[in-house]
Amino acid sequence: MRNSHNSRSLRRLITFCIAFGALATVPLLSRAQPSTSVNIVNNSSRTISHVYLSHVNTDDWTGNQLGDATIAPGQSFTLSNVACDQQQVKVIAEDQDGCFLSTVVTCGDSATWTITNNAARDCGGGN
Repeated sequence: MRNSHNSRSLRRLITFCIAFGALATVPLLSRAQPSTSVNIVNNSSRTISHVYLSHVNTDDWTGNQLGDATIAPGQSFTLSNVACDQQQVKVIAEDQDGCFLSTVVTCGDSATWTITNNAARDCGGGN
């Protein structure tokens, strides 16, 4: 009878350890995807009206990260907790003329992107 009790106690202990171990790994799995923050500094004479994110080698842009905000000349805006499912993320800015600028940011690091009047813009027609 005593062996039966010890056996049940041992099974309960093993079950508890397995359950505890499984629960302990959940926070580690949720942190597996790195995030980053990007401070966009607008040192140009143009207003930035939209900011998008994309994978580096594709044009799968997200929605506008600025919401209703804009980044006026001389101002900055920080995108916080940008989730990354790869090592890098592309940040795309659209100015008031509908032209685009972009940069690539390494995930896991905080980055600053300074936009100037000399930054090459893609205006879709060679502007």
